[in-house]
Amino acid sequence: MPMKPRTILSIAVGAAIVSGLAYFAFRTDPVPVDLYRIASGPMRVTIDVDGRTRIRDLYEIAAPIAGVAQRSPVKVGDKVIKGETVVAVVEPIAPSLLDARSRLQANAAINEATAALHVAETDLTRLLQERAHAQTHFDRTSILLDRGVATMTQMEDAAQSLTIAKSAVDAAQARIVMARSALDSALAAAIEPGGDAEPSADGCCVPLAAPVDGIVLAIEAISARPVAAGAPLVTIGNPADLEIVADLLSSDAVRLQVGAMADVERWGGDTTLQARLTRIEPKARTTISALGIEEQRVDALFDLTSPSQDRSALGDGFSVYLRIVEWQGEDVLQVPLSATFRNGEIWSVFVLHEDRVRLQPVTLGKRNTQFAEVTDGLTEGDMIVTHPSDDLADGVSVVARE
Repeated sequence: MPMKPRTILSIAVGAAIVSGLAYFAFRTDPVPVDLYRIASGPMRVTIDVDGRTRIRDLYEIAAPIAGVAQRSPVKVGDKVIKGETVVAVVEPIAPSLLDARSRLQANAAINEATAALHVAETDLTRLLQERAHAQTHFDRTSILLDRGVATMTQMEDAAQSLTIAKSAVDAAQARIVMARSALDSALAAAIEPGGDAEPSADGCCVPLAAPVDGIVLAIEAISARPVAAGAPLVTIGNPADLEIVADLLSSDAVRLQVGAMADVERWGGDTTLQARLTRIEPKARTTISALGIEEQRVDALFDLTSPSQDRSALGDGFSVYLRIVEWQGEDVLQVPLSATFRNGEIWSVFVLHEDRVRLQPVTLGKRNTQFAEVTDGLTEGDMIVTHPSDDLADGVSVVARE
């Protein structure tokens, strides 16, 4: 018996409902993704590193003699003027005490030097008399020679005797100088602290003036203290003449050229300062990183090119952060690194095509911490997926997350 139209309609409606439920139950929902539009623009690759400032030329004032450095006449931060400001005063070391043996030896040396001086003075008196006698004999012989009484031989003998007498007097005078110096040396060796021969406070000390204009950066000790010859006392420098030292990995340093520019950040000011690379030290050193890894590091030196009034608060040893420009371009097609991934040996991205994604191989060039240069595989305006998840594959339907 044929089915009634109402029955057929009911069956059709039921089938449609079951089909719709099955479609919604088994269909794949679009994957929500973050999209980014590829564009060209300025790009640069930097090497980011910590650095510190230092005054280019430091002047360390050292003690020229062993003695006692008096209390410092200046304080750290004081301005000094070349050749005028006294930055340190050194008093010569006081003589040491003599024991009984040393005192007897010193007194014996004084007596010996005194006797030698007396002998030299006595010899000089005798030789002066001999020279006077030789001079008289020479004058008398000269007169007799003019009268024809004396011979030429007698005249020559008188002249020779006078020359010898004069030389003997000169030698005796020199011996007196030597004897007096020996006596002074013996007297100096016998000086003891508090003795009459000790120099007075006036004019006994060595004042040291600033060698350049600048400020006092460091003082070894404020209070008076004994110092050896060559001991450092004061450090002076000009804080306006600053440079920056950056500690680079040797593998980063070889990619930089002298003249590279750098942004100076985190120095405490509101503005970003500019610096220029002037030198990379030729010798690296081995250091241990915080993770216990050996690293080869080298110092790179930078000149601050920003006006000094923009960085007047910077001083010696201040911490800064450098972004050193290794490479830069003005119109570079670039892709976020968060969108790229390895597909085997090839870099790839997911490109949006209508409502589905397509796996697209790309060729990357220069890269920094956020973007990479695209040399092939993408064009400006392409929409790509950033931070792709494991749910994505070639041909998967997607929807923008927002």
